Amino acid sequence: MNIKDAVAVITGGGSGLGGATAREFAAAGAKIVILDLPDSPGPKLAETLGQNAMFISADVTSGDAIQQAIAAATERYGTVHIAVNCAGIGKAARTIAKDGPHSLELFAKVLQVNLTGTFNVIRLAAQQMSKNMPNADGEQGVIINTASIAAFDGQIGQAAYSASKGGVVGMTLPIARDLASVGIRVCTIAPGTFDTPMLATLPEPARKALGAAIPFPSRLGHPEEYAALARHIVENAMLNGETIRLDGALRMAPR
Repeated sequence: MNIKDAVAVITGGGSGLGGATAREFAAAGAKIVILDLPDSPGPKLAETLGQNAMFISADVTSGDAIQQAIAAATERYGTVHIAVNCAGIGKAARTIAKDGPHSLELFAKVLQVNLTGTFNVIRLAAQQMSKNMPNADGEQGVIINTASIAAFDGQIGQAAYSASKGGVVGMTLPIARDLASVGIRVCTIAPGTFDTPMLATLPEPARKALGAAIPFPSRLGHPEEYAALARHIVENAMLNGETIRLDGALRMAPR
């Protein structure tokens, strides 16, 4: 799909992986719709990107909120061609600990945001994409999800997070098959350890240790590298139904 003039909805688009993707796509000529929470940097980023960008406050777990967001994007730009799911949370807890068993509410919350929220955006964005005029390849839309290498190499305390990201990986191929008849491709990126706002709060020695654990390059991943892969997925019509690890050959240890 030609990214120029395409309309891209990016969840978690105010910062981190989503923010870098918004900037990359905008630089390539796309129209950007940033979906994020109201206290995120999303409004400021949309203002920075100019008149071909807008911010919408939306909770990915709400069907009504995402339906309204897709409708607002369509009203302003005519349709939606691309959806990138970057919204997510990470909470660590052991299955059992000194204070008792893992909170069931916490487990459900992580799955609700990371897995159900991703599917919520997929189903509603795809509905709008299915109305698009096919291009020469028959494409009508592209959906990119964000998993994690924790889907494969989950560490101690990552039961909820790994389950949620494993679910994203697991639904990638069946949804790609579901949507093939309407020319919508679906891929997932599974990043390793990236320099996102979540890691920015760690002490510098801890950040360096995380980077040193990566075989090559031995550093934290840059959000711009995620964004570059997301752009390539949009532009390469043969990428479909696939989960791509983006991790510098990192395989995470138990802790």
